[in-house]
Parts: sequence; C-alpha cells; structure tokens
Amino acid sequence: MKKGMLREIGFLMLALVVTTIVGCSSLTGSKATDEITVVGKNFTEQDIMANLVGVLIEKNTGQKVSVKSFLGGTDVCFNAVKNGNADAYVEYTGTGLVNIMGEKVMSDPQKVYEKVKAAFPQKYKLEWLEPIGFNNTYAIAVTQETAQKYNLKKISDLQAVANKLTFGTEQEFLERADGLKGLKETYKLNFKDAKAMDPGLKYKALVEGQVDLIDAFSTDGMLVKHNLIILEDDKNFFPPYYAAPLVRIETLKKHPELEEVLNKLAGKIDDREMAALNAQVDVEKKKAKDVAEAWLKKEGLI
Repeated sequence: MKKGMLREIGFLMLALVVTTIVGCSSLTGSKATDEITVVGKNFTEQDIMANLVGVLIEKNTGQKVSVKSFLGGTDVCFNAVKNGNADAYVEYTGTGLVNIMGEKVMSDPQKVYEKVKAAFPQKYKLEWLEPIGFNNTYAIAVTQETAQKYNLKKISDLQAVANKLTFGTEQEFLERADGLKGLKETYKLNFKDAKAMDPGLKYKALVEGQVDLIDAFSTDGMLVKHNLIILEDDKNFFPPYYAAPLVRIETLKKHPELEEVLNKLAGKIDDREMAALNAQVDVEKKKAKDVAEAWLKKEGLI
C-alpha cells in the first residue's frame, strides 16, 4: 500500500476518533443546559402524563422542556431522574414503596404517600409533589347488566352470588398473592370458575358474556369504551398506586417555581377521567400530546 494512501487512512481514523470524543462529550454534558427533561414509562397513561407535565411547565414558565415518552419501565425512568439524565416523571406511590424502596405492601393510601414522601429526599434526592388524584391499581369490573342483575356495587356484594359467576383473568393476576388468591381469601369468595386468558381478550370475553367479571386496572381506557362498572374495593384489598410528579431536588432548587406549577394538578384527575383520557389515545387513536394539551386548556391550566 502506498504511503500517501496510508497517511490518508490515518487522517480519516484520527478524524473519526475526534468526532466520537466530541459526540460523547455532548451527550454526557446534555444536562449542563437549562432544558428540563420529563420522561415517561412505556404505556399510554405515562405517555399522556409525561406530555401533560411537559406542556404545563412550558406554558406556565416559558422554560424549554424536552418530553421523552416510552423511555422504558420503572427502573429506566427512576434511574434517569435519580442520576440526573432527566428531571421529572409521574410515578405511583405503591411502585415507589414496593418496587423502588423494597418495602412491604401497605393498604392505607395516605400512609403510603407519607412514607415515600419522607424517604425519597434522603435516599434518592427526589421529591414527591402532590398526588394528581387517580389510583391506577387493580380493580374488578362487570358489565352494567351483570351489576343490575345481581345488585353489585362493591366487591363484598359478590359473596352471595360468586358461585354463579365465572371470573376472567390474565395469568399473572391468577397467581399473584395480591391477585385472585388473596381476593378470594379476603372477601370469602368461591367462584363457579376462573379462566386464564390473554389480557387483550378479557374485555371481549366480558362484553360477549363468556365470563361474568374480570380483573382490570382502574384507569384502563377499555372501561370507558364498554361503559363497565368498577366494584368498590370496600375492604381495601388492592394496594394504592396514586400518581404524583416525582422531581429531582436539584431541579426544584434551580427552578423553585416548578413545585407550584406542578401542584396545580393536585386532585384534578380521578380514576374515571384518567380512563377517559387513556381511551382517547387507545380507542380514538388521538396523540397523547394533543389529549394532554386539550385537557390542560379545558381545566384552565394553560
């Protein structure tokens, strides 16, 4: 190979190394900018919440905001904020207590919130702001017809008729201690049958009468689509998963106005309304950011 060609290849390799170093520096230094980064987990509700928080901040402070939805699961979002690669995301109190802190399940919503709120600043340098209002936990759903036929309003009402009913559930709920097994023990229920099925088929099976009741999440958009009834968990069996903004303390010190701005969301969205927002994305196929912005305008928050 000629010397000129070798020298040219050498220059190209040097340029590549320099470009790589510069590129890496710009990535690691991204948080040196004044931009606020809001992240979200990889499902619809979190997509809406990330955009809702991002738009709320941007419109109320003029601060530049970057929203990164569908970033990953709890570990990914939590570590991104804890490590300073992001500033905020909406987390659930039960997830904070059990999945992040590694504590045992507690049933009192206020005590769960107080425990994570007290622990997170010291452990992780993160601050829980006021709960938004909705509780994305397990729920038991029935059709309007089934509720009327058996006069069902709360889970305890199932005791008298459970032996006539077939329960449709995803496999995980069937096996979890805080799923069907614990539910039956707590409420003294003896169902006629329990059928494990794919999560995507539960609602279809329910509305077509193949099963009489199903496990759901209390903010599922399909609850709204099919106008289903959620039975009250009158013995507080299911653990609380109330949503609230989780923000870096360092970010709050730098932008103290964020606390007041984000606390405007406190108590604003209940389970049914969150389900309706989810349905706009999952059923009506609207964009999460459009849904978030429309809701904020409706509430007079932007």
